[in-house]
Amino acid sequence: MASVDLPTELSGLLSGIQRLLRRRLRHGLTGPPLRGAQVELLRLVEANPGLRVSAAARELRLADNSVSTLVNQLVAAGLLVRETDPADRRAALLRPAPEAVARLRAWEDRRTALISRQVARLPEQDRAALTAALPALRRLAAGLHEEVEAP
Repeated sequence: MASVDLPTELSGLLSGIQRLLRRRLRHGLTGPPLRGAQVELLRLVEANPGLRVSAAARELRLADNSVSTLVNQLVAAGLLVRETDPADRRAALLRPAPEAVARLRAWEDRRTALISRQVARLPEQDRAALTAALPALRRLAAGLHEEVEAP
């Protein structure tokens, strides 16, 4: 049996799965398509309503002006609400618009349904192997997160 280059194989599979999910889920979506950075910002703001632009930039590891551009795009699309921070009138607080929350929920529901259908098609042995791999994948994700967060 040939040896497997685990990092290369895993990286390619994860990227390929993500790409296929996005491609499949884009069909039938209402509203204009969103770029990856826009979705990341919406998810971050949904998880942290009232987040400042500067904090969003730090979390996303983007320049403040890049996040400001994303904010302007999403505000113009009606997906993000920008409010003046009462504690510092120069700063803006971000909140997801109801349409953004609905779009994110619809995407998550569709993604879960798609993955559920595909997992159900797998033999029990494969489902058990995927379940057994989840703790290792969580540790891998945590390690990547720590490396990204390191100074």
